[in-house]
Amino acid sequence: MSADTSTKPEIEVISQPDQDFLEQKGVFNWGTWGCDAGSFPWTYGENESCYLLAGKVTVTPTDGRKPATFEKGDFVTFPSGMPCQWDVSEAVQKHFLFF
Repeated sequence: MSADTSTKPEIEVISQPDQDFLEQKGVFNWGTWGCDAGSFPWTYGENESCYLLAGKVTVTPTDGRKPATFEKGDFVTFPSGMPCQWDVSEAVQKHFLFF
């Protein structure tokens, strides 16, 4: 049985949003997290938005959704319930918020 992705939300990437967008979201008051280059599996238990302060990543969902590559300065939202593989090509530092 193949995964039906027609009703599953995709990873959303906003490339290089402006300062007003980030301030309206409150990004600079969110928690921070970082990791070195490498790969690891992850499943999102809830939605997450993040803003990359450093690094470059490709996240590949393992349920048939489209992969996304993003880097320093990008704003990304991951949907709840999505299993994926993180491939970090440059060490990451980000602000994040689960919701």
